[in-house]
Parts: sequence; structure tokens; C-alpha cells
Amino acid sequence: MRALVVDDQPLALERLVQLLRAAPDVEVAGACVNGLEAVAAVDSLRPDVVFLDMQMPGLDGLGVVARVGPTLMPPTVFVTAFDDYAVQAFEAQAVDYLLKPFARPRFEAALDRVRQTLARRREAAAAAALADIVARLGQTGAPEPSRLVVKRGGRVSFVDRDAIDWVEADGNYVRLYCGADSYLVRETMQALLGQLGDRHFARVHRSVIVNLRRVREIHVAAGGDYDALLANGQRVPVSRACRDLLQTRLAGLIPADRR
Repeated sequence: MRALVVDDQPLALERLVQLLRAAPDVEVAGACVNGLEAVAAVDSLRPDVVFLDMQMPGLDGLGVVARVGPTLMPPTVFVTAFDDYAVQAFEAQAVDYLLKPFARPRFEAALDRVRQTLARRREAAAAAALADIVARLGQTGAPEPSRLVVKRGGRVSFVDRDAIDWVEADGNYVRLYCGADSYLVRETMQALLGQLGDRHFARVHRSVIVNLRRVREIHVAAGGDYDALLANGQRVPVSRACRDLLQTRLAGLIPADRR
């Protein structure tokens, strides 16, 4: 990440620059000693983050944010010897508020918050770009994409819909089972079913979606409930309300000469 440091006190400015240069993933893009310089530097250098002194002569830290504009201001860590401005700082959408004098661990915690903020922004931008592509494909009448975009850790995976055997609700997430692999996705069951499409997928239980092409048998389970046996040997629950619909859907997938 490219960092801009702004502080009217030379020693404080130098310390911030040294701490940032010690981080392997940080490049110090510039250093300013007043608010007017900071406004110009944000516009010309386009930093990823600004470490901004709150109190400076002429134009203070909040004035810098106002001059640049809250929507154009990069993620900001306010640095000050006074705690009076904390509320105003966070109202200005500050990532963190470093109170001088601060120790290295406190600085590193602030830097971690910046990393998390930038990661979330990158993910949001990528998701928006993908959504825009899908929307434009839909407008041009192109076929529905055959793969799902799945974020796992620091990676983005592309999962073929045809490779999904079944899906299980897992708290605020859903888990996709694809052969020996599984993927945990932050999504609702209903929203995921909309992405999968209902041609070859069906919700057979409040917590289960199955790929209809993987279903081999339906069994009566204990208590009058039902199970579906998948091609990989996995059994998944089928609610009574969904059994008849599942049988109808499955019959529609079998060619007439094989029924």
C-alpha cells in the first residue's frame, strides 16, 4: 500500500515514516507538514492510506478531509496528542485514531485495520465489477454464466455449477459440496438457489439444495421423513412437503424410454 504521512511536527513525522517503512507491504508515497500540502498530495499521489495529524496550523486534519471530500479521501488514520476529536474523527469515517505518544504495537494494530479496510474495498470493487459483467451479459441475451464466483481466504475460486453435488445451510453461510471439495460461502439459501437456477437444482429441505442429476434414490427415513441418496453415496434429508415435488422434478429429467 502507498501511504501519505501528514504532521507539522518534524520528529512525529519522521517516526511515522520510519514505522511505515519498516512494514514490508508499505511504500511511503509522500510526507507533508501542513494541511494545504496534504490536499495537493492526495490529489497528485493518490495514496492508499493517509496518516493525518489532527491539529495543524492553517488547515487541520478534519479540514483536509472536508477539502478533499469524504468520498474521495483515502482511508485515514488520524494521529494526535489530544483525545477530544475522536468522535469527530470517526464521524469522518476514520479507520483508526492514534493518540500520541503511541507504542509500536498500537501502531501495528492501526496498520492491520488499514489492511483489512483496503481488502474489503478490493473485494467490494471486484464483486461490483462481476455483477456489472453479469448484468450486461443478461441485457445482451447471453447465456447464464456456468460458474459461481466463490471467495475462500485470500483467493477467488470459480466453481462449475455442474460440479456441485449438494448444498447445506451452515449458520449465516452455505456450504457447497463438490466431490471431495467444499466451499463455504456467505450467502442465503434462497439467493444461492437463484444463482444456481432451478432447471437442475431444487431445495428439498429448509437446509438442503440438491443437484437433481446427482439424485439416485429416495428412501423413507425414520419417523416418516425421507432421504435422497446421491450418486456419491451421500444421504441428504428431504422434507415431506418437498418429496412429491422432488419426485416430479426427477421424473422430468428421465427420458421417456427409460422410465
